Amino acid sequence: MFYIRVQARDHRSRPSDGTIQTRPRRGGGAGDCPPELRGKLGLKKGDLVAVVETNEGVLIAPEKTVVNKALDRIGEILRQEGLTLEELIESGREIRAELIREQYGSPNKG
Repeated sequence: MFYIRVQARDHRSRPSDGTIQTRPRRGGGAGDCPPELRGKLGLKKGDLVAVVETNEGVLIAPEKTVVNKALDRIGEILRQEGLTLEELIESGREIRAELIREQYGSPNKG
């Protein structure tokens, strides 16, 4: 998966045929997106879209859609394992505290 930053396509200079044109850009890619497609997807100039290769071709989706699906999947896995988000956060705190004790030793009280 990679991301493309959405750029506004000037509909006066290029035909609006529903295509997205990409071009190299330092540190990432950029793509021109027709206004009709931007509106349909709720995108604005500067938004990131995820580009995911699938068996059928390439899926282009707003980044927030990909993130929300990933979070839903994480929640599903937690439920299958019988964990709550709060339990996961607390276990992370405990693990982090143990790692700090191992690395730096117990703090001296007194």
